[in-house]
This record gives sequence, structure tokens and C-alpha cells, in this order.
Amino acid sequence: MSDNMNAFQNAVAQFDEAAKILGLSENQINLIKEPQKITISKIPIRRDNGDVGIFTGIRVQHSTARGPAKGGIRFHPNVSLDEVKALAFWMTFKCAVANIPMGGGKGGVIVDPKSLSPHELESLSRRYVLEFSDVIGPDRDIPAPDVNTNAQIMAWMMDTFSLNKGDYLPAMITGKPIELGGSLGRKEATSRGVFIGVMKMAEYLGWNLSEKTAAVQGFGNVGSYAALFLHEAGVTIKGIADISGAYVTDSEQGLNVPEMMAWVADHGTLQGYTAEGVTMPDDPMSVLEMNVDILVPAALENQITTRNADAIKAQLIAEGANGPITPNADHLLYERGVHIIPDILCNSGGVTVSYLEWVQNRMGYYWTEKRVNEEMTEIMSGAIREVLRVSEERKISLRMAAFVVAIQRVLKASEIRGMYL
Repeated sequence: MSDNMNAFQNAVAQFDEAAKILGLSENQINLIKEPQKITISKIPIRRDNGDVGIFTGIRVQHSTARGPAKGGIRFHPNVSLDEVKALAFWMTFKCAVANIPMGGGKGGVIVDPKSLSPHELESLSRRYVLEFSDVIGPDRDIPAPDVNTNAQIMAWMMDTFSLNKGDYLPAMITGKPIELGGSLGRKEATSRGVFIGVMKMAEYLGWNLSEKTAAVQGFGNVGSYAALFLHEAGVTIKGIADISGAYVTDSEQGLNVPEMMAWVADHGTLQGYTAEGVTMPDDPMSVLEMNVDILVPAALENQITTRNADAIKAQLIAEGANGPITPNADHLLYERGVHIIPDILCNSGGVTVSYLEWVQNRMGYYWTEKRVNEEMTEIMSGAIREVLRVSEERKISLRMAAFVVAIQRVLKASEIRGMYL
């Protein structure tokens, strides 16, 4: 098995390994592994200069066995059918392990949004919803923001869908502005889920977080808030890396995370940040190998491989990113006794709060941020307890336990529903 697999190949390899643990038949695997529906549409818009621009839009529903599909829409020139299929696959099992009553979906448009004027971007967003209005909806498939899409784009999409259906339907999409039914707490949700995972694992291991150290790779939305929540819990943050390099310290107080977040808010990255006792190692990847208790890889896939797995010193790894550890490296770390909170569980806080947004939209009753965070904590805590239980009973890694839990839930729902002949 190669270390150079993409995130989807990693996920499929992990699925196949879990399927063997469960002893699934070929028929059972075929029932849940392949996408349920793939829709591709040409999307025409009128450009500002009068020309007609044609873009390719994709929507994949991997599974709706446990509820309506759930997954974001990305606008990017490298969007492909394989990528969208991969992400929809991932969402199915991410929702299942969190026990959210939803399936997996994903969408995208092959476009460089920077090449569009604001008016053209709005036209593309609205036309995407029009072209896919027969496959999306509050009880079918609920999109959300993803790469290069945001709350404003979700607002345009919700407005278009509602106008064409003749109703006000905020539950057809999540990640909306608060003024249009968006949920409080959504921005920090993925990071808060990562922190909840660390907190619950610390309880399981008998750790006092205020005595522990951590390093975080990636300082975007997920990594920065994960670092902040750990910092606020008393964890000493010894290293942070972003696109500009790694920033480390030997200080007992650790890095000043709020100050670093403020710097990024003003400058875009940590480039140029300095503080007493903070140094920048020549190799930014060395942040992964720091002598810390907790490691949060929250950047890209395939960061920990067979080449550096033996150098990892952290005893707890919380995967904020998708696929940061290759399957081969995962096995090496497990054999060494390293505890890994797998991505499909660890970073499911975002989709959990998206689900809670959908619930609030359906009720027409909106919660305080405190209530949202309490609901998410309960859902995430229950998921972690179940994965730990299965891990102990079957004597398998947390990753395999997470896939076993998720696959069983999707398969059981599919088999109970049966086939309409």
C-alpha cells in the first residue's frame, strides 16, 4: 500500500479494512460503497460583457439510507467527479459515526471564482440551484459552504430555491447568515469538535489537560480555534505551523494563541509574527515531531507517513484535517500505542452543527450559542463513547472502530429499508 494515496484512496482503504473486520459479504459492500446518485449539469450564465459562460456542475448523493444527503458545494477549477464522489463518500460515514440522521452528499462547480465578477458569481450560484432543484431540498439533500463558497452564496441559493418553490425554505441549505436562519456557533464548530474529542480522550486516559503540551499544524479556521480552545483549557501550546512556517517555543507559558490569531486577522498569515522566545525551525514539518503530548494535524492530507511516523512523539493525535495520516503510518502509530482520534469522528463538529441548523430551521425556533454548543457536545461525546467501546471490545484502533460503527449503521439502515421491486 503506497503512502502517496489521496484522501479518498485513504478513506476507501480504511473502509475496506473495516469491512474485513466486520466480515461483510460482497453484496453488503456493494450496497453501501458506491454512490447512490450522480447528477452532472451544464450551467449557463450571462457574463457582464454579454457573452454566455458555460460551467459544469456536479452533485453526488452517496447515500440517503439514514436520512437526506448532507454535504457542501465547492467552486474550484480542479473540481472533478472523482473528487466529489470521494467527499460524498466521506460525508456518509462522518454523519453515521456521529449518529446524525443524514447521509452523504457533495457538490461542486468547475470554475475559478476569482475570474467572476460579483454579479457573475451570484448568477452562477443561483443557476446551480436551479439546475439541481430536482435533487436537492430540505428532505432530499442539504448543501452547505465548502471551498470558495460562503454564507452569502448560501443565501443566494436559499433565495433562489425558495422563490422557485413558492415558499420560504431555509432548511434546504446550511451555513447561511444568521439573519436567514443560520446557526450560532457554526464558525468554530469543527474546531470545538476537535477539542471535545481531545477532552474526552483526556478523561479516558486519566490526563489533566492543564499539565499537557500540544502542537498544531495548520492555523486556518480549524487549526486556530482548536489551538485557542486547548490554550483556554490550560494546555501549553509549544508549536504552531501555517503556510508561512513553524513557530515554536520552549517557554513554560507556551505560545500566545490569542495574539497569533489577532496577527492572522490583520495580516492573513503568521508571516512576520515575532515574540520573545519564539523561533522558526528551518523545516516547518518538524512541528509534527515536537516532544509534546497532543498533536493536532489540521492542514493537509498525507502529512504523517512511514517516513516520519517513527519520529512522532505525541501520545494523542486529533485529526482536524481529512486524511493527515496514511494507512501505513496509522498502523505503525497504533502498534506503538499512540491514540488517534480519526478524522471522520474528530472533525465532524462542523456537520453536527450544520445538522443542528437544519433542525432549528425545521422547527422555526432558534437556540442560543450556549444551547448549540451543549447539543453538539452531547452528540460528539456520545459518538466518542461508542467508538471507545467498540475499540475496547474488538481490540482495534479508534479509526477502525469509527469505521465499524459507521458502516454498521449505514448497512443496517440500507438492509432494513430493503429494495423496492
